[in-house]
Amino acid sequence: MIRSINIFKSISENTKLWEWLCCCLASVVGHKTNNGSDNGTTLALGNINEDGRKSFFAKRLQHVYCSERLHMNTNTVSSVFSDSKSHYKILDGLRGVAAIMVICMHIMEPFAGGDATKMYINHGYLAVDFFFLLSGFVIAHAYDDRWNKMSIKDFFKRRLIRLHPMIIIGMTIGAICFYFSASTIVFPPIGTTPVWKLILVMLIGYTLVPVPLSLDIRGWGEMHPLDGPAWTLFFEYIANIMYALVLRRTSKMVLAILTLIAAAVLIQYSVAGGRGDLIGGWSITPEQLRIGFTRLCYPFLAGMLLSRLTKPGNMGNTFVWCSLLLIIILSIPRVGGSNTEHFWINGLYEALSIIIIFPTVVYLGASGSINNKGVANVCRFLGDISYPVYIIHYPFIYIFTAWVVDNHKTFAQAWPVGLLLLVCVITLSYVFLKLYDIPVRKWLTKKYLPGRKNLLP
Repeated sequence: MIRSINIFKSISENTKLWEWLCCCLASVVGHKTNNGSDNGTTLALGNINEDGRKSFFAKRLQHVYCSERLHMNTNTVSSVFSDSKSHYKILDGLRGVAAIMVICMHIMEPFAGGDATKMYINHGYLAVDFFFLLSGFVIAHAYDDRWNKMSIKDFFKRRLIRLHPMIIIGMTIGAICFYFSASTIVFPPIGTTPVWKLILVMLIGYTLVPVPLSLDIRGWGEMHPLDGPAWTLFFEYIANIMYALVLRRTSKMVLAILTLIAAAVLIQYSVAGGRGDLIGGWSITPEQLRIGFTRLCYPFLAGMLLSRLTKPGNMGNTFVWCSLLLIIILSIPRVGGSNTEHFWINGLYEALSIIIIFPTVVYLGASGSINNKGVANVCRFLGDISYPVYIIHYPFIYIFTAWVVDNHKTFAQAWPVGLLLLVCVITLSYVFLKLYDIPVRKWLTKKYLPGRKNLLP
């Protein structure tokens, strides 16, 4: 009979139907269902019979049901919106791993002196392309089939509520740290920047609108001089707008064609562009904007296509292996060395990483399940801090870079400070998450998304 239950379970694609079936079978063998809270429904199959003993069948039923629920609960996490799809725990964890790798790369940068061949964690910047791919995959998964009950305005509200509170914090921290990062070698303009101009740049940064080069108060040509990585959020917003207005309506065939075109453009630039890498996108110059859109288009479109074409399987706990693969890809030194004739080799490495390896990692992560509470907690923590860590870390990197360069520190001398910086950024990110980001998003959700009281997007 247990085999029959498994057959019914295997042919049932509806979780509610499976729960109802278990409920009915438990009732037959003398068990009851109690009201509980497990994403809206909980089956309590552990009640005892009048004689205090469970039947063998009831025990087996409880074991099968609880095992299935454990798999479903550790593979995906239900969104706090009652009408939202679940999202993937392992992908959350991988996003956190990639964010930490970005910080580690930025900590290493001052010691390379601008020479990519001397960089540790040289390809850490490709984490941005991984983020874009994750974004396309998750957005398509979460929203593709919800447009019959969600307006474009509601979609934009949700995305703004999700992303913008931490952008404001990132710009504010950037303004507070600005004068502490003064350096006649690395950031000459800081010493002559008046406070009013700093405040103006901060206020513009709150809107995520790129500042003109005339307001480049740091001297690096960044579209957001107070928080450099915010350029990726600028492109993320563009991708969200394009998804809501155009991409959500495209067929799989059209999306596949667009993805192939974007892949070809990416390969052309990275391999034949003369630079041998995809570094850039943070300025509003034509060349930098080209790099930014090249890095955005393929990963985001490929993520959407992956979500629409594939159905994640059940591959067990893939978090560790996916994390290791991601760390290796991002840590590989520059391929081909400094010889300009060999730049194309590194470009090919980056193109293949983005086009083939990153989608594979996302698919494996989406197909994995977590049956270990410790790993589940790690993934949850990494997912929680991934965005705050990414958006607030760079103002501190500015200070660290100025200190290293001005004082001619070697890596052997400065690594304890770099490690302390990493720990402090992670800690501060968690504090901002709990004390600022979540409360603010709850308030905004309650105010601007009626019917979603006390729920987060």
